[in-house]
Amino acid sequence: MTATIDYPTVATPARSDFADPGSLGLGAFALTTFLLSLANSGIVPAAGAAVLGIALFYGGIAQVAAGLWEFAKGNTFGATAFTSYGAFWLAFWWLETNPAVAKQAGALGVGSFLLAWTIFTAFMTIAAVKTNRVLLALFVVLTLTFIALTLGAYTGIEGITQLGGWLGLLTAFVAWYASAAVVINATWKRGVLPV
Repeated sequence: MTATIDYPTVATPARSDFADPGSLGLGAFALTTFLLSLANSGIVPAAGAAVLGIALFYGGIAQVAAGLWEFAKGNTFGATAFTSYGAFWLAFWWLETNPAVAKQAGALGVGSFLLAWTIFTAFMTIAAVKTNRVLLALFVVLTLTFIALTLGAYTGIEGITQLGGWLGLLTAFVAWYASAAVVINATWKRGVLPV
């Protein structure tokens, strides 16, 4: 005969709601995109080197963290976007800090990397139709940015890459606006900036 042990039940502590991680994810994406786009557009070529630390810590790690918080909140779109683009920035950092890998990848490898992100961004744009106007605008401009950067990498035409840089700057400003809207509207507890 076996005895059963009744363990006392432990009450689950009440979980407070998470703050909206969207402001962090969008802010990280905006700032990192802005720095890289300054280099790609040719406005500040040295920004390409300056973006590396930001790509690792803010665009990469902070954005992945925002994505994981979105998973916890049950937001599939935000979780997929932030975690994925955080991984994009981590991969970008890896390519840029490992010259042997970048050399082996070459222009066609980088172009293929960008093409894959173009495809991902295009289907996220379709999903963004059901979010809000600002996120939809962000994903439309981001898709155009990736198209230009992909074509620039494949063809080696500097002007196309510079166009991608200018589109990237527009992408960054739209993402910053979206980040500002989330944090300002939440802090003021009313709709100050429309989305």
